[in-house]
Amino acid sequence: MNFLAFPASPAHRTVNPRLPRRPSLALLGLSLATLALLSACGKGAEAPAAAGGGAPPPTEVGVVTVAPREVGLLTELPGRLEASRVAQVRARAAGIVQKRLFREGSDVRAGQPLFAIDAAPYRAALQSAQATLARAEANLAQTTAQAERYKPLVEANAISKQDFVNATSAQRSAQADVAAAKAAIATAEINLGYATVTAPISGRIGRALVTEGALVGQGEATQLAVVQQIDPLYVNFTQSATEVMALRRALAAGKLQRSTGNEAAAVSLLLEDGSVYPRKGKLLFSDLSVDPGTGQITLRAEVPNPEGQLLPGLYVRVRVEQAQIDQAITVPQQAVTRGSQGDTVMVVGADGKVTPRPVTVASGRDNQWVILSGLKAGEQVMVDGFQKLRGNAPVKAVPWQAPGAPTSTPAAAPPAPAAPAKAVDGKAKQ
Repeated sequence: MNFLAFPASPAHRTVNPRLPRRPSLALLGLSLATLALLSACGKGAEAPAAAGGGAPPPTEVGVVTVAPREVGLLTELPGRLEASRVAQVRARAAGIVQKRLFREGSDVRAGQPLFAIDAAPYRAALQSAQATLARAEANLAQTTAQAERYKPLVEANAISKQDFVNATSAQRSAQADVAAAKAAIATAEINLGYATVTAPISGRIGRALVTEGALVGQGEATQLAVVQQIDPLYVNFTQSATEVMALRRALAAGKLQRSTGNEAAAVSLLLEDGSVYPRKGKLLFSDLSVDPGTGQITLRAEVPNPEGQLLPGLYVRVRVEQAQIDQAITVPQQAVTRGSQGDTVMVVGADGKVTPRPVTVASGRDNQWVILSGLKAGEQVMVDGFQKLRGNAPVKAVPWQAPGAPTSTPAAAPPAPAAPAKAVDGKAKQ
């Protein structure tokens, strides 16, 4: 083997100490190439960092700038609709129902005939009363004539005074019989009128509770149908006595003012499907006593219902504006974090830092919370972008727009930075 053609190992140097100790030329060339490649890679790695411009830009978050204004305090309470007038149609005359004179579920007016009961017995009773009256009137005419004949005779002592007294008494008795006969006729006419059952009030009538051929009014006034006046309707709802007393104290202290002065407070109805009834109602009264079992006070409002869209017994949510705040602030509901420790919002400062702020929430209105305290005019409240927050890093506040609101044309985005040069074989491509 030729030891001069290859680098000597330590073992060879030990065995042959006479060989020269010098580095191999091939190994030296490989080391220089490696150093050059590492240097080129280091320069390529520094290029992206230089092109990035240092720290990333601040995160954009949606904010609203708060401003105080006059806001009405809306209270939403559960309620039930009730007909303003309800009348039970009952049979006041005994007999067989011969005919139904209305269409079930239709609107009827007061006095409109609804049922026809067999009137033959009552017609006969009327005729009998009329005959009795005629007989009484004939007897009255006879006794009156006799009393008039006896009057000059008793003055001339031609007859006894007792005969004259008997004649005048008979005349008065005949007059009483005539009056009784007239009363009997009136009773017979009333009973005959009861044979035709009429609507006691104007409203909408329900289904008939009896059919033709049924015997009604035998011993009791049989119920035949129900008429309800549904325009307007009453809505009965309850409110906590604690809330009512707190509202009265706030009004007395001047913190709040009545929403409509001396007029009745306006109410609106929220139906079961979430839609708002288009017609406004008015608050009529609140009960004078508190229910000892629930601690609630009953309130009643009147709601117009000309189209008959609302029905008695329907469950609704009642929104009533009981008071107003002069300098109140409203923010979107998603901007408020509600918890057992209180309500907070995130406020973006002038330096871009986001800090939590405790607030006092009064009530909700149109997807907004009414803030009584905790915010000042001109402050920016964060509404969107909570998931983008990174610790205490500053943010960039941009105006927030509600979903569905028209948006302005966005500004043109700045051009993207050029991609860093890629190193190949130790040299960057230009």
